[in-house]
Amino acid sequence: MEYWHAFLKNVRLRRFVVLVFLMMMIYFCRDLMTMVLLTFIFTLVITRTVLWIEKRTGLRPVITVTAVFSLIILAVVMLVVTYLPTLTDQGIAYTKLLFRVYQRPRMIHNPQVRSVVINFLQSVNITKQIKDSMGLIFQYVTSVGTIGLSLLMSLLLSFFFTIELRQLREFSEKFLSSTFGWFFQDVYYFGKIFVQTFGVVLEAQLFIAVCNTVITTICLAILQMPELPILALMIFLLSLIPVAGVIISLIPLTITGYAVGGIQYVIYIVIIIAIVHLLETYILNPQFMSAKTELPIFYTFVVLLIGEHFLGVWGLIVAVPIFTFFLDILGVQKVHPRERRHKKRVQKLKSTLNRHGK
Repeated sequence: MEYWHAFLKNVRLRRFVVLVFLMMMIYFCRDLMTMVLLTFIFTLVITRTVLWIEKRTGLRPVITVTAVFSLIILAVVMLVVTYLPTLTDQGIAYTKLLFRVYQRPRMIHNPQVRSVVINFLQSVNITKQIKDSMGLIFQYVTSVGTIGLSLLMSLLLSFFFTIELRQLREFSEKFLSSTFGWFFQDVYYFGKIFVQTFGVVLEAQLFIAVCNTVITTICLAILQMPELPILALMIFLLSLIPVAGVIISLIPLTITGYAVGGIQYVIYIVIIIAIVHLLETYILNPQFMSAKTELPIFYTFVVLLIGEHFLGVWGLIVAVPIFTFFLDILGVQKVHPRERRHKKRVQKLKSTLNRHGK
């Protein structure tokens, strides 16, 4: 018992053990990471939005939460209704064209192109390729369905969390005073730091999404693309996914561009998206992340590269929060944006008073 009491009194050792336990839990639950991170992101963004609206309007939380989620669902439905039929029609048209060319290659009028196509069809087992492609498409559809289910469950969980925020807070506080209250107090300590760091990174990603949307929408307007508001909304929502969102938006944009201006517009759109992708990855991401987290751009850039290497796309979201989280608990740099801003204002005020005093 003496060792146990000594362990409980040793806050650093205790928190280290709790942190290792949490990291092990995350590792064993890594298959659920997509849903967990999506739920966390939705909950954090929507909770802050709801609290911001409540402060300025005084509306009841139930009304605000319901209105915010209704707008999100409406935006998703508009995107699906607008672009799913187009994607389906274009996919069917491309498949029919492929079969027609395979059955009657002489229908190609250009002799040079016809010769290349005939040689290609003779050297490749097109039937096997189509079967393999269908299998690949099935895998993509399955993965999209899995992501869609995770997205739906994340929205549902974040909705219940946000709508019962006060009750959840009151109930969760009981864990802090329970028999193992020390454990939950340490979990709360780490959770509070991580939420603060994650919130800072989400703010940076929001600014990046706005920049991506403005640049891409201006380029699409120059190309006279139709339904610009819907395209801009789609680009903004996808830009909230770091780097990968810009690439994902390439699919509906190229299909729409092909319908408007043919292959020439497809090339234009690919060039635009490539430029925006490079701009986000190598300029906006490091610049905004370093500004929000007060990290040097070099550190931010290296952390983003390492996070993307080990964690993939999610690494671009969680790498900087994890790094700043460890900086905080190691005592290198505390991550409390409001406190830092307050200290800066106080220092600025003191320097101003000193100048006037002199």
